[in-house]
Amino acid sequence: MVSIDTRARKKPRKDSDSHKKTQEVSKQTKDQGATAGDVDSASSLLTTFVWIPVLFAVGIYLYLNPSIFINFIDDWIGFSEHYDAAPAARQPVLTYLPADATKRDAVVLAFKHSWHAYEKNAMGDDEYHPLSKNGSNLTEAGGIGYMVVDVLDSLQIMDLWVEDELSFDRDAKFSTFETTIRVLGGLLSAYHLSDNDPLYLDKAIDLADRMLPAFDTPGYQATDFPYLVSIAEVATLQLEFRYLSYLTGNEAYWRAVENVMKVVKRARLPHGLASIFMGVEDGQYETSSIRLGSRGDSFYEYLLKQYLQTNNSEPVYREMYEDAMDAVHKYLIQQSMGNKMIYIMASHTKDHLVCFFGGSSCSAQHAQAHWYIQSPSPRPEELSEKGLRDWKTGMELIKTCMNTHDTQTGLSPEVVYFRVPSDGMDGYAGAPSDWYIKGAAVGEFPPYDARYMLRPRLLTGDQRYRDHGWSIFHAIDTHCRVADGGYATIINVDENPARQEDRMETFFLSETLKYLYLLFSSSDVIPLDKYILNTEAHPFPIFEPSMQTGFS
Repeated sequence: MVSIDTRARKKPRKDSDSHKKTQEVSKQTKDQGATAGDVDSASSLLTTFVWIPVLFAVGIYLYLNPSIFINFIDDWIGFSEHYDAAPAARQPVLTYLPADATKRDAVVLAFKHSWHAYEKNAMGDDEYHPLSKNGSNLTEAGGIGYMVVDVLDSLQIMDLWVEDELSFDRDAKFSTFETTIRVLGGLLSAYHLSDNDPLYLDKAIDLADRMLPAFDTPGYQATDFPYLVSIAEVATLQLEFRYLSYLTGNEAYWRAVENVMKVVKRARLPHGLASIFMGVEDGQYETSSIRLGSRGDSFYEYLLKQYLQTNNSEPVYREMYEDAMDAVHKYLIQQSMGNKMIYIMASHTKDHLVCFFGGSSCSAQHAQAHWYIQSPSPRPEELSEKGLRDWKTGMELIKTCMNTHDTQTGLSPEVVYFRVPSDGMDGYAGAPSDWYIKGAAVGEFPPYDARYMLRPRLLTGDQRYRDHGWSIFHAIDTHCRVADGGYATIINVDENPARQEDRMETFFLSETLKYLYLLFSSSDVIPLDKYILNTEAHPFPIFEPSMQTGFS
């Protein structure tokens, strides 16, 4: 039984050019005498001789003090738009934001509105359907707590009280990946946030022991892609099993997932990018799509986070991450046709899942003193060449993701398509300058691409993103809220009033509302120099490994 104590599409805008400067030119009378011209020539020559030593002195000064020139150029070319300090005298970087209690509490009310509906109508089921007010399970054998356990730490972080009884005695086929990130991850973070309540650790051990055989067998073959596994599925298990190993001292969990990373490293393709599919039997990449969206996204996320999880003690993951980022910048970074927005190319589409990459790039800075820095706005001199590249790319990708909320509902679609010269839209009135939702014409039933599925993906400690986050939350509350409980998927983000679909994913409570809560909470609730969040937003503390780890 689980109980809760509730006490405690507008087009992208273009910059206006209506204020262009004008210059008045007055006609001057020509001098009639040669003498006046000679005087002017002599005066110009004298002026030149006076300015030469001055310019020479300035040049020497700038040569000896290059930071002055560099900072000026950074501000002039637009780098300063990522930094709130003044160019002449930068203010200290703000590393702490106090809580915005009003907005934070509004998020808590939205959470309660969802949780109470689930608790009343579907308690214990894996999924909830807010329109029909019932629940469902992933298998006929019953549920394994997808919703309940996935949401445990959200309840704890929001200071809502929880008790739980849970059984994993289910004879059915479950996804190793989904069970790891949602259920195992949820139990482990709940254990930490409950001040080490053994109930959660015992359940985590029980679940992990049932899952370990999956690392020694071919496993269940999915009917859609037999003998294949996605790179995200096999390389997004590590944070959870490694943390469990650290807590229990049982190296079996660690070695199982570390061996997976050894296989992935050996399979590296010449260009450094990962195909989304690998062969189950040979551990080699298959000829398939390369993308940072579905089936590929969290592979890149966990390369970075494995390095951060053990306090930068395993350089192999830093090397693998940097190798992958070099390849992403070389092959996948593109600019849109109109406003030159940065996006990650995958057949010129942007999957909403790719929005994680902006924040990830900003959190992985190659600082001079340390590789990871918490500052929301680091100074240029804090970053290495690659760190500066990644920071700028990350900030631009966040801008692009925010731009995709420029729809009739203010919600971002599942997939957008970026314009290309060959798309045949040029010359048509109303053609978008940068991106569009494919197949979502007025009067037609929209495709999957047009949906908003209550997804998360944007979080960073900066006031400007608090403002963006509040706009997103307001759009969710306006269009997704079900009056008598829960929030629903939107069928078409460019349709207002919006049509709802009878589906509320567990990640809405586990991730979306948790991220929004943290966004409006003070920075010390889950400080990012002490915690990492798994791909389902479950926080784990950074630790020093007590065993020999890493490989080459």
